[in-house]
Amino acid sequence: QVQLVESGGGSVQVGGSLRLSCALSRSIMSGNQIGWYRQAPGKERELVARVMEYGMTIYSDSVRGRLTISRDNTANTVDLQMDYFQLDVSGMYYCNVVPPPFPPDWGQGTQVYVYS
Repeated sequence: QVQLVESGGGSVQVGGSLRLSCALSRSIMSGNQIGWYRQAPGKERELVARVMEYGMTIYSDSVRGRLTISRDNTANTVDLQMDYFQLDVSGMYYCNVVPPPFPPDWGQGTQVYVYS
């Protein structure tokens, strides 16, 4: 069972910044890629950023330059710094291993709402 807790969401004006945080169990952090996924209203959940065990990062084209993912293998956390907000980044954000577990096992997520 995946054990993780997302936090840090909120309402942000276009152009603003926010930092999301995910606390994971040590067993999940060790040896795994960890990603942040976004689910916009009416759309499927998509992977927007991921970080390898030793720090290499990969971003989707839609968010490159605006999101920065990082991990702390001592604290067992993975953060997502979000800058230069645009309306298209609104949604529910989840962290999880990459690829996601099957059967599906997700946390409650954290909501990000961008307003103009």
